[in-house]
Amino acid sequence: MTMPHKTVLSLLVVTVLAGCGGRDDVTLSRIRHTGNGPDEFSIIPSKPLQTPESYASLPAPNPGGANLTDQNPLADGVVALGGNPAGGATNNGALVNHANRYGAAPAIRQTLAAEDKELRRQHGRVDVLRFLPGDDYVQAYRRDWLDAYAEEERLRNRGVLTPASPPAPE
Repeated sequence: MTMPHKTVLSLLVVTVLAGCGGRDDVTLSRIRHTGNGPDEFSIIPSKPLQTPESYASLPAPNPGGANLTDQNPLADGVVALGGNPAGGATNNGALVNHANRYGAAPAIRQTLAAEDKELRRQHGRVDVLRFLPGDDYVQAYRRDWLDAYAEEERLRNRGVLTPASPPAPE
């Protein structure tokens, strides 16, 4: 067999093997954690240990349960903004009413999921064999991205004061 025939045969074999996977089978092209072992990206540092005011106030051991030093970002954020984390969501009525002032579609999640699926079907599957880096989301929505530097230049040309921005990436 001559060299060009070997190359053509090799490319044919690779193409046939690539075609063996289903369209939605991304096992070999996407790297993600699917096992039962530890996920090193899910390790969150806990709060520093402190001596309690009273050892009697400590909760009973609860294997697998919550810990006093575990992170609680929602409650920590409420405290950082001067709120009371024990207040719960009862004080959010004004915020919810303001967000719903124009109405809310009851099936918004299903509607958006269907529209997203259709948009990705039309514009996203450029790299059918998934040889190139990236995903369908980036390819489908790239035309909707805002170029911050071009927009800043456009606004400055119209006389709009814009805050200082970092230098453009090279």
